[in-house]
Amino acid sequence: MSVVLYNSLTRQKEQFKPIEAGKVRMYVCGPTVYDYIHIGNARPAIFFDVVRRYLEYAGYEVQYISNFTDVDDKLIKKANDLGLTVPEVAERYIEAYYEDIEALGIRKASLNPRVMDHMDEIIAFIAELVKKGHAYESGGDVYFKTSSFADYGKLSHQNLEELQHGIRVEIGDRKADAQDFVLWKSAKPGEINWDSPWGNGRPGWHIECSAMARKYLGDTLDIHGGGLDLQFPHHECEVAQSECLTGEQFAHYWMHNGYIHINNEKMSKSLGNGITVHELVKTVKPQAIRYFMLATHYRSPLNFSDDTIAQAVNSVDRIHNCYANLQHRLELAGTAGAEDKPAEALAAELTRIEQLFTSKMNDDFNTPDAITAVFELVTLANTKMQDAALSAAALQALKQQFDRFDLVLGLLQPTQGDESLDAQVEALIAERTEARANKNWARADEIRDLLNAMNIVLEDTPQGIRWRRK
Repeated sequence: MSVVLYNSLTRQKEQFKPIEAGKVRMYVCGPTVYDYIHIGNARPAIFFDVVRRYLEYAGYEVQYISNFTDVDDKLIKKANDLGLTVPEVAERYIEAYYEDIEALGIRKASLNPRVMDHMDEIIAFIAELVKKGHAYESGGDVYFKTSSFADYGKLSHQNLEELQHGIRVEIGDRKADAQDFVLWKSAKPGEINWDSPWGNGRPGWHIECSAMARKYLGDTLDIHGGGLDLQFPHHECEVAQSECLTGEQFAHYWMHNGYIHINNEKMSKSLGNGITVHELVKTVKPQAIRYFMLATHYRSPLNFSDDTIAQAVNSVDRIHNCYANLQHRLELAGTAGAEDKPAEALAAELTRIEQLFTSKMNDDFNTPDAITAVFELVTLANTKMQDAALSAAALQALKQQFDRFDLVLGLLQPTQGDESLDAQVEALIAERTEARANKNWARADEIRDLLNAMNIVLEDTPQGIRWRRK
């Protein structure tokens, strides 16, 4: 069964057929790096990471490009507020972004191009649009002539009259028509700027992604993704300027993830309810944040609350505990027989569960239902492990199935800080064991209380002391 995805352009599910067999060219709009990313930014980062992982799982070679917008009004204001240069602000928050995505188990893109590194390509792109009559200079600014693209509005499925009030630019006397959007902004006094045929200035928002996507992925992409908030105007404008330049379809498939609400309210600065990943990972297990994002279908709205994140923590702990038990049993069993084939009935059950997983992922990357397959695996593993004589081959087969699913979902992988915490817990347990052997009950109780404060639960088992997180 091949991958089927919902194409925002056609508003229907379509079978995925790449331009080049076995390869995928994928572009996802990245953050504007003027601050820490919030959970609204994290949703597309996590979801499209899973799309990329699953396409690789399905055998494709994926070239995954996600940009940084490292110059715009927000960066200029932040630089002025902090007494830094715009490049210094960008560098600070790009480093923070990499730290945050590492914590969330998000793999780095094949490339993260930056706007400031691509001024030559952006200026050349704009100059060609001017030459072809799709753009015009006015008072040092350059605007895209929206009326020159007959299909403007085809992505957001609106006409020009419906769209003209949503363009993210100031409407002034310099524009020929209200719906035209800016490609190049003339520099204001003291602002960072670059030389161009139209004078010193900097790019408009939309042109950046078109120029960088074209440089690294060619005139036509397989998949272009981002949040639903980018469908208009950003992606609509990308389509217009790119297709006017090349005469080719810009992207065959468009994918947009839904919004995130906080306690059933829209997340916004005016409400002051934004939550940064940088702060959230200090109190919530990062894999649980990832689980929370994937437990709802990507096109549906997602509500963040104490209850929903607590449910995610409990769910991911159930998976982690089962996997830890498998690892422990394998350590006790040793390697003898681990390479043998598991019993035929178990092999058939694992095949059925994997087929369930792939059928759900093939159906528009339905991660909530794919996670159902993971819990079927948890139930199977927990049931099998009730047999004290379960073979090493069976244990290994169960573990390998978890590992295969995790190649896609990334719910098991340790995050930065997990490994150091694990080492600390193991050291405390060893000290407690030694204290008990020496009949130093006071120290043993003190360590148990310390572990309890760290949300670590100790369990006495026939195989020795085990521990897990609450």
